[in-house]
Amino acid sequence: MAIRSIEGDEKYQTRHDWVPIEEISPYLQLAVICAEDQTFLSHSGFDREAIEKALENNEKGKKLRGGSTISQQTAKNAFLWPGRTWFRKGMEAYFTLLIETLWSKERILEVYLNSVEMGDGVFGAEAASQYWFKKSAKNLRIENAAAIAAILPSPQRYKANPPGNYVARRTQWIVRQMRYYGPFILQKQEPKEDKKKTKKKK
Repeated sequence: MAIRSIEGDEKYQTRHDWVPIEEISPYLQLAVICAEDQTFLSHSGFDREAIEKALENNEKGKKLRGGSTISQQTAKNAFLWPGRTWFRKGMEAYFTLLIETLWSKERILEVYLNSVEMGDGVFGAEAASQYWFKKSAKNLRIENAAAIAAILPSPQRYKANPPGNYVARRTQWIVRQMRYYGPFILQKQEPKEDKKKTKKKK
């Protein structure tokens, strides 16, 4: 956030509001896992298969592709700086191993969801929810959560609302992944805000 603030012009504004994971919709938690790292709950910080695919893709001269897990991204966002140098990647690996050893998966996800950029100058789940959908992070619906997760590859370029063609297609793909990957989470009760609306209608 500090680096982005220094790099920005006079119009740049940082939006950020830390909230505990209990205040972040389970839909958004599931959406980022489905979009960014579907082996998050089982790996120990690194996804070897994703890294090998990224290296193979990059060696062929295709568009540069990353193989970073949520744990690696959390280590970078919390302790390091952007960059592709071997030194920085080495530090990232060190901090990834450290947080995987000392933190629970829930804590890693909490820090990730509060530090990742989810819009131009918009950091964290709460700020993103308010910025894109005018609601708190705990009240995000499935489609809202998937739309925010859909812009993570390039949050300064894409919009969660209204979405362009790419984001709309990716949002639907993430929703399908959510229904396949986390049926138990999706069977949980709707956010309280929606429950109240349902009672009024009755």
